[in-house]
Amino acid sequence: MIKKASPDLALPEDLRFPKAATEHTQKTQVEYLRLLPFDDRTDFENAARGLIAEAPSLKIVRDEDEKIVYDLSRLTFLEREAPTTVNPGLWRQAQLNALHPGLYEVVDGIYQVRGFDLAHLTLIRGRSGWILIDPLTSSECSRAALELADRHLGPRPIKVVLFTHSHADHFAGIWGVTTPEKVKQGQVLIVAPEGFVQAALSENVLAGNVMRRRAQYMYGHLLSHSPQGFVTIGLGPLLSQGSTGFALPTETIRHTGEKRILDGVEFVFQMTPDTEAVSEFVFFLPQFQALGMSEITTHHLHNIYTPRGAQIRDALAWAEGIQQSLSLFGDQVEVQFGSHHWPIWEREKVIAFLERQRDLYRYIHDQTLRLANQGYTLEEIAEQLRLPRSLAGDFAHRDYYGTVSQNAKAVYVKYLGFFDGNPARLHPLPRREAALRYVEYMGGPEAVLEKARQSFEKGEYRWTAEVLDHLVQADPQNIKARALLADTFEQLGYQAESGAWRNFYLSGAWELRHGRPQASPARISRGMLEGLPLENLFQALSVRLNGPKAEGKDLRFQCTFPDLKKTYSLTVRNSVLHAFPDREDPTAPARLTLSGSDFKSLMAGLVTAAELIASGKMIAEGDLTVLMEFAGLLDDFDPFFPLVGPRV
Repeated sequence: MIKKASPDLALPEDLRFPKAATEHTQKTQVEYLRLLPFDDRTDFENAARGLIAEAPSLKIVRDEDEKIVYDLSRLTFLEREAPTTVNPGLWRQAQLNALHPGLYEVVDGIYQVRGFDLAHLTLIRGRSGWILIDPLTSSECSRAALELADRHLGPRPIKVVLFTHSHADHFAGIWGVTTPEKVKQGQVLIVAPEGFVQAALSENVLAGNVMRRRAQYMYGHLLSHSPQGFVTIGLGPLLSQGSTGFALPTETIRHTGEKRILDGVEFVFQMTPDTEAVSEFVFFLPQFQALGMSEITTHHLHNIYTPRGAQIRDALAWAEGIQQSLSLFGDQVEVQFGSHHWPIWEREKVIAFLERQRDLYRYIHDQTLRLANQGYTLEEIAEQLRLPRSLAGDFAHRDYYGTVSQNAKAVYVKYLGFFDGNPARLHPLPRREAALRYVEYMGGPEAVLEKARQSFEKGEYRWTAEVLDHLVQADPQNIKARALLADTFEQLGYQAESGAWRNFYLSGAWELRHGRPQASPARISRGMLEGLPLENLFQALSVRLNGPKAEGKDLRFQCTFPDLKKTYSLTVRNSVLHAFPDREDPTAPARLTLSGSDFKSLMAGLVTAAELIASGKMIAEGDLTVLMEFAGLLDDFDPFFPLVGPRV
């Protein structure tokens, strides 16, 4: 939990505390209990099946400073019955995700360490060592997971690591289970799907700051762990906040049907790009009759659009990918497991699960376009679209992570964009400018606040939030408006079936009450930086270039990296940065010679040019004012820019 906050817009102390569930929220929770078979304990039985060793009260710290990076002990309150401040279905999902972290056997030879991060670490016993699938988000958690497996299964060398897809919770903990030296020397193979590097870095570097900011909300980093705060993400128990890294694949899978023998184990790969991730594969293990579905299937509705921000996913390709798995492996499979949640055993049950997951995404895709073709807008479609009873009555299809509402909007935007055809929406005013006029039209701040109070008392929380957002945007210092909007977000969070939606609402309430967290400018982590190709670093620098500041500038300099045997010519013209590889520029006003690693550290702000020159690690020649001018054109991003308040 982040505790250090900016006091500028914090509410008075007596208005900062969480509130109880209102009668309207309590009624909503009771009605939800009638929707689903809560007496069915099958999921709990499957989630507990194969337990070898439990790791209760799991707490993982960072080596160098003993900072807690993952603490599952904070969720022990989940052992109780669902309170009125949490949607009952989400509470059930939280229990399944968090209450029994440990080492599990899927089948003899395939094991999973669950509950040590948002995702699972899967281990497959090879001929001479371990084949690991998805080494979690942080090195501390992946190391702890591997240590648990070694302690109970016996230590074995790591021979192969598979990154199933391009999301950080499936690769960023790589240096907790192996080392860069072992990868470079070929002792450990890194296998990933085609397009992995570009997809991973575009999310984590190019749009990294804005995604991290929104992820703070989505994953509940601001919240206390309590029945009135964070209870789950839905996809998993918690997201670790430890040391991250990046390794380039040593082998790439490009085609469906491609077979590899990895440490004596046969893998048959199926490519599933542009589904749950831009770059992703699933795989079948014939000797185990086991289908690894990565994150294509989960025990809830996933995100076609994720609220933290990412490229919209292809719901049709998602459904067709599951169908292809059925066609390729359905007559052989006996167990299905994934990177999250718990496996499914027995062929008949596996096929039924896959078919229903397929139909879940296909239904949302098809019905959204049916309604769009009738002229409904994305808001209208999201409001009326409901799953059929055959799907909605299954816990595995509920909105515990993604939601039908946001996914329907995503399908609409993928095909038709944000514009709904109404000219009034073609060029709307920016949020704050519109808010000032809305408040004026509605009679001024006091009139808006009084009407909002009346709506709140009626339990009309969605409308109350929309109205009060205008008032807070127009008058951010209005304490009464901020306090009531926080209370409104809180009730919406309590009612939310989705863990992500709950965390967004409650994080918004937290910031309205406490003010924005404070931090230094966002930087790429050292572990990510080491594995970052220079081409991608130059792309990241291009995004940081302040176009208006660079207007009229014509800058050139050359960078030579002897360790990489590469020279780049860098130019700033037309307010755009270009880095041309293998291009000599003998007339460049400034020239740098240094290692690729040191250049990355310099550009990331981890070391200064003066320090590199003084240590002899960098040679700078020519007109160095060019370099200083270039550095002055690069923006530092605020990691806590406003989300619920205006940019004033």
